[in-house]
Amino acid sequence: MIRIQKILCPIDFSAPSRNALRYAHEFAKAMNAKITVMHVIQPQPIAADVNVPYVPLEAEIEQSAKEDLARIVKEETQAGVVVEPVIAFGLPSECIIAQAQKEEVDVIILGTHGRTGISRLLMGSTTENVIRHATCPVLVVKASEKEFIS
Repeated sequence: MIRIQKILCPIDFSAPSRNALRYAHEFAKAMNAKITVMHVIQPQPIAADVNVPYVPLEAEIEQSAKEDLARIVKEETQAGVVVEPVIAFGLPSECIIAQAQKEEVDVIILGTHGRTGISRLLMGSTTENVIRHATCPVLVVKASEKEFIS
């Protein structure tokens, strides 16, 4: 018998990550599990000598993420799912793996943007790194594949 008690669902508030949250929600409801919804803020390099448009500082990004996570927690709680929000700072894949180990989660459920070719090469693949280094199962919800949740 499969027993899932703790689910980690990283979210960047994109459509693919929100879709992964739908899957996490269904697993949590079916197995009476807790979801940790995690957002990772990646430090942005700032070029001091370049005249660039204003970019929100990390504190503003963090505040926005807290507000977005609070909405998710409220929605999930109203639907009967126990949810804990977590915000981390650093490289997304490293933070996700560390959180999964810290909480001893049973499964990580995350979305993928489905980037290929040069954009994947330039941006890297958080999902791929998580799959390679996680010590628990990882369910990847692809951006444009067949749905099995109605």
